[in-house]
Amino acid sequence: MTQLSLSRDGARPTAAPAPTALLSVRNLSIDFHLRTHILHAVRDVSFDLLAGRTLCLVGESGSGKSVTARALLRIIDPLAKVAGGSITLAGPKGEVRLDRLGADSREIRAIRGARIGLIFQEPMSSLSPVRTIGAQIVESVRLHRPMSVADAKAETVRLLKQVEIANPEQMADRYTFEFSGGMRQRAMIAMALACNPEILIADEPTTALDVTTQAEIMDLIKRLQVERGMAMLMITHDMGLVAEVADEVAVMRWGRIVEQGAVDDIFHAPKDAYTRTLLGATQRLDRASTRAAPPTDGPPLLSARGLTKAFGKKSWRGKTTFALTAVDHVDMDLWPGENLGIVGESGSGKTTLGRMLLRVIEPTSGRVLWTPNAAQADSTQRDVTAMGRAGLSEYRRAVRLVFQDPFASLNPRMTIKQVIADPLIVSGTLTKGQITDRVAQLLSLVGLDPTAMERYPHAFSGGQRQRIGIARALALDPQVIVLDEATSALDVSIRAQILDLLLQVQAKLGLSYLFIAHDISVVRYFCDRVVVMHKGRIVETGQAEQICTTPREPYTQALVSAVPNPDPRDKRMLHRTRFVAP
Repeated sequence: MTQLSLSRDGARPTAAPAPTALLSVRNLSIDFHLRTHILHAVRDVSFDLLAGRTLCLVGESGSGKSVTARALLRIIDPLAKVAGGSITLAGPKGEVRLDRLGADSREIRAIRGARIGLIFQEPMSSLSPVRTIGAQIVESVRLHRPMSVADAKAETVRLLKQVEIANPEQMADRYTFEFSGGMRQRAMIAMALACNPEILIADEPTTALDVTTQAEIMDLIKRLQVERGMAMLMITHDMGLVAEVADEVAVMRWGRIVEQGAVDDIFHAPKDAYTRTLLGATQRLDRASTRAAPPTDGPPLLSARGLTKAFGKKSWRGKTTFALTAVDHVDMDLWPGENLGIVGESGSGKTTLGRMLLRVIEPTSGRVLWTPNAAQADSTQRDVTAMGRAGLSEYRRAVRLVFQDPFASLNPRMTIKQVIADPLIVSGTLTKGQITDRVAQLLSLVGLDPTAMERYPHAFSGGQRQRIGIARALALDPQVIVLDEATSALDVSIRAQILDLLLQVQAKLGLSYLFIAHDISVVRYFCDRVVVMHKGRIVETGQAEQICTTPREPYTQALVSAVPNPDPRDKRMLHRTRFVAP
């Protein structure tokens, strides 16, 4: 295939050579040999990685994306076997069949890092906690390039500078826990690029990052790719990110590629029904919901007044010095029936604020006020920060929490019945038979089969586990549910289902939601009002539609402009606003 380009005089188009295929996958099939059966994880997958171009492999969890990518480097699970097909790496010394190399062979170890770099999804679990960042990059450099320790250290500093880590000489001597999430991902990129690979595999490289950090990381990866002429395979379930960075897209479902083509064709003329479903879920979350906002003329249900949290450290003399003010004199209100969003970058203080409202964390100063019967004229406010054990027990029945990670928040040794019944047992208000009936009722409410209550969490998908977490939060008939990044770990289609479920439950039970998130599109769809936080302070408050379309403050403008736009013809991240602190 050739491409047309203009000659120097602009008069006649000339044929330009097509990009070189650096790696070709043909009819790849991977099976997992389990104790009871064989799982066909990948079936007949074919694609090419071209020099200087990005292929995005998209699909929901369990579609086979990551297994396919890891097979290219022969780092799949020992239970998995390549059942058919070929993986061919081109090179100056001829083609190499990667599928024929042993997982621990010298040949594949020479290719990993040197010719194919890999950025993992979670840098915290991929980087060693007991070695400095610099030592880990030095090891990667010296493994594939003949260098002295001194030269490798100099190269490490150069790489850290290239990925825009400030003070690289000093930061090279820091440990993983001393880096923020974005800095860890930059260090992972530096390590992946240490040996000038021809191909870069990025496995969900921005999943755990807030939108501004995500935009910076993707800018960095794209710029380095162009400078080095690398081919890139990016695995993601974020269709907005795909629209921003992809040249080609392959959509996977149940181990097969159901549709493949240029990014513009996939987004504007999708042929497969599954692709249309993914795009529909993404585009639906990019609009405001049609829910009518509740009135705010009565007393608020939950309020914060001057709420402050300063985290201190003690010197060797025992004197406490406050090193970080996570939340700084915050005032906010949540009205009955309202969905209030709290947004901001990682470290903005939004999660700390949510935990202080729950009184999981004690505030340094300020008050949390709760009005149990806000809809009634004779309602009285209670000071949550002054409550004793009895008052706090009542408050925590009224204000419940749904956690971010649906996998880590459920005890794997408890059945679903035990998980949901736990707060009911602690409250001591129901008999054993009543508890079983209540658990069945709650499972039906969140769209799950009550007959599955004796199963364990591992038998459920991520979306189903989050439904179980919601059922547990609803067990005591609360007034407020705090949702701490409750949909960030979910696929886009599952995310839309969970948000719609929450709205349906709200319509039935009259709940209020406090929605903590960094995903502006989700906040726009779900929330009535939005509070924007930056470095512990509230910088802007307003209606969700106003905040997401015409924000007033420069910080909010930067936050909104960094959200990926699910349209490759209008790449918002390329023209985003940068916030410069005064």
